[in-house]
Amino acid sequence: MKGQLTLMFLLVSWWLTAQDQGKSFTLDECLNYALQNAVNVKNAKLDEEIATSRVKETVGIGLPQINGSVGLQYNPTLQRFFAQYNSQNPGFGISEQQAATLGIQDGDVYAAENFFQLQAAGDASVGINQLIFSGSYFVGLQASNAYKELSIRNSNLTKEDVVLNVSQAYYNLLITKERLALVKANLRRIDTLYRNTKALKDNGFAEKIDVDRLKVTVNNLRVEQSSMENLLEISRRILKLQMNFPSKDNLTIKGDISELAFEKVNVPDEDNWSYSQRADYMVMESNRTLQQLNIKNKYAEALPTISAFANLGMSTQSPTFTGLFSTQADFQEIDAAGPDSWYGYSAVGLSLNWSIFTGLQRSHQIQQQKLELRKIENGFEAMEQNIDLELDRSSMNLKNAIERLEVQKDNMALAGEIYDISKIKYEAGVGSNLEVIEADTSLKEAQTNYYNALYDAIIAQLQLKKALGILYN
Repeated sequence: MKGQLTLMFLLVSWWLTAQDQGKSFTLDECLNYALQNAVNVKNAKLDEEIATSRVKETVGIGLPQINGSVGLQYNPTLQRFFAQYNSQNPGFGISEQQAATLGIQDGDVYAAENFFQLQAAGDASVGINQLIFSGSYFVGLQASNAYKELSIRNSNLTKEDVVLNVSQAYYNLLITKERLALVKANLRRIDTLYRNTKALKDNGFAEKIDVDRLKVTVNNLRVEQSSMENLLEISRRILKLQMNFPSKDNLTIKGDISELAFEKVNVPDEDNWSYSQRADYMVMESNRTLQQLNIKNKYAEALPTISAFANLGMSTQSPTFTGLFSTQADFQEIDAAGPDSWYGYSAVGLSLNWSIFTGLQRSHQIQQQKLELRKIENGFEAMEQNIDLELDRSSMNLKNAIERLEVQKDNMALAGEIYDISKIKYEAGVGSNLEVIEADTSLKEAQTNYYNALYDAIIAQLQLKKALGILYN
């Protein structure tokens, strides 16, 4: 029993340790997760499905449309039949004898029972309509496909934004993680020096002011470590948010700053690159296509619409409502068609609808749509100028950022050497404690500058790829 409890305890401890470690992601794994789970990406995929369904809906308009209807009606009181009496032609509903009895003379209006209709009536019919020609329908098919293409391009634009945001959050977390490791290393180094100096002071070989100076530096590093740990947690939450990762689950990342390599990203010439590689530019192209189809549709509305139709049905009447459901007629059949009380009818034909004159409304509508198209064309000109500026700026920013990174990298190495020399001199008794502290301050400043320059270079590279339209393919 004791052995089983021990085994269970070990299994639970192993499971809790695994849970604490959480999931570890590389940059590519973060991006893949985000592209599957980010809310904006999910909505963009739903928009694609909606667009696909809309294409099928539009196609369905050209298929045969079948409608069916069944109606049963009972009239307790039928409307009267009104007529003007003419003795030469008495008409329906009254005889000469009835007219004489009632005192009706020529020209009098009389009301008689409606003998053309019984109290109960039933009708069941099926109508089939097939569109043969419609200019708007064919334009609508083109527009639905263009709308689907627009949804795909909008989805790519959304994914590009997600890739940029997740990459920035990932690198920010990675750099913050490295900075925290450096702060801890600095704290261990200065704390060791502080303890050694305190021991020297206790033995009379160092002054109290030297110990106090190092103590202040140790305290400041501990505060900095605490701040950096909080910043690390915030950076982790930002990455979770961009990935739509469960906030309660632990997330760790894999990667090393030393493995980061800045590939040379050059702005290509006009022969090897076009604006259409940009996701936002392609979205505008889709909007232009849709606007051109709007104009085309306005012209198509002037064409006739031709449809074929067929109506099939059966009807009956009865003096009682229950008689509608009888299989035998309640009256003598004049045409002797059969014993059933329901009689069929049918009709087939063609219909043509043509809007011949609309009071110049269509021409003005077309003019409005053409003006809207001109606005989109003007938008292309402005976007191309902005893209050119963005390419120049992001390319220059990356070049300057890499140059600053190299300088800060050298400065950090030099600051480290200066600190090591100052420490050796101090421990050998030929240097001052203040010199070590100043060297440590310079080293921390150089480290901070290096990581700031590193992050700026990473962001500049991402921005240039986005400007070229190669951030997400």
